[in-house]
Amino acid sequence: MKAEIISIGTELLLGEITDTNASYLAAELPLLGIDLYWVTQVGDNMGRLREALERAWSRSDLILTTGGLGPTDDDITREAIAEFLGEELSSDPALEQELRQKFVQMGRPMPQSNLKQAGRILSAQALTNSRGTAPGWWVEQQGHIIVTLPGPPGEMQAMWQKEVLPRLRQSLAGEIILCRTLKTFGLPEAAVGEMVSSWMASANPTLGVYAKPDGIHLRLAAKATHPEQASRMLAQLEEKLRGLLEERIWGTDDETLETMVGGLLREKRLSLATMESCTGGLLASTITDVPGSSAYFKGGLVAYSNQMKVSWGVSSELIARHGAVSAEVALAMATAVRQRLGADIGLSVTGVAGPEPLEGKPVGTIFVGVDDGKKGRAVQGNYPPPRLQIKRRGAVAALFELRKTLLSRD
Repeated sequence: MKAEIISIGTELLLGEITDTNASYLAAELPLLGIDLYWVTQVGDNMGRLREALERAWSRSDLILTTGGLGPTDDDITREAIAEFLGEELSSDPALEQELRQKFVQMGRPMPQSNLKQAGRILSAQALTNSRGTAPGWWVEQQGHIIVTLPGPPGEMQAMWQKEVLPRLRQSLAGEIILCRTLKTFGLPEAAVGEMVSSWMASANPTLGVYAKPDGIHLRLAAKATHPEQASRMLAQLEEKLRGLLEERIWGTDDETLETMVGGLLREKRLSLATMESCTGGLLASTITDVPGSSAYFKGGLVAYSNQMKVSWGVSSELIARHGAVSAEVALAMATAVRQRLGADIGLSVTGVAGPEPLEGKPVGTIFVGVDDGKKGRAVQGNYPPPRLQIKRRGAVAALFELRKTLLSRD
């Protein structure tokens, strides 16, 4: 099945918003074994939208539209599809009743303009919008499927998961597609790509390499007529990749580093404290994103200036000798926060977030320190700008090193 996404909205073309909907759907379609060949962005113009629909119809089996389902005059997705298919668009009494009920539940009067969201052509099945007022459509004609999805990402993703995904799986019955994501950290995307290049040409199972905020992800997908066959194909490829990448693989699928280290700290009954400089509190924030983290996280110190580092127990002579951005100071920060906050493990980050070099060290230089009371160590990483990405990678690097320390303990 060939798929095409049409993202609708003049605001996309003006750069006012980023098309995260297309990115989300592009990541979802391969999990169904559906090939995405085209993504089109088109403004709120009837002629150009009609042209985009005609072009998609000529070359794609599945057409996914996002946006243009609102109540205003420039929301024209329904009208354009009705015109393209030569069908009459009329108000559906059942959809109108559902719409009115939603406004009653919200405790607000319904503007008259919202009635256009109850419009439907005869060949369209309505898709429930659990998070908004605009229903979607599922249209099947002449071997083509057109699915209309709302523009707000939360509404779009909920409708995709609850309404569209089950229908697509049913239409693709007979094939089993299993997927697995391996998450790595410590190597750039190009290096990982080179290491696994011999498997990337495989048609089944397939392997893709993607750069993510928490490292480089490897997505494996296997297609077969029986679940056992697909599972076996995935397991064989995963075993080979694990043998190649070894300890650089830290997790799979929906696992996060903060959840994993939290589980290890709970399991080993250890407490954690952090001192961070260039990440500005992001490390502590990430750790506390996990519910129940108060059971093991003592607290975090943001020692952004050298003066604050010294006030919390880092030697001023050490900073003068090695610089604030150094392995020696990173380790001293981890030791100091462990002792000051009475934790079992101290974790630290110091570095150069930019935009200018510091102490002769280039932008993106990061040092992570870990002290568990038995031994301490510090490691260096180098991450590319922009500033926010460096901060995020610094926090991830700290959690990655903390995980290694926890796994190495008895």
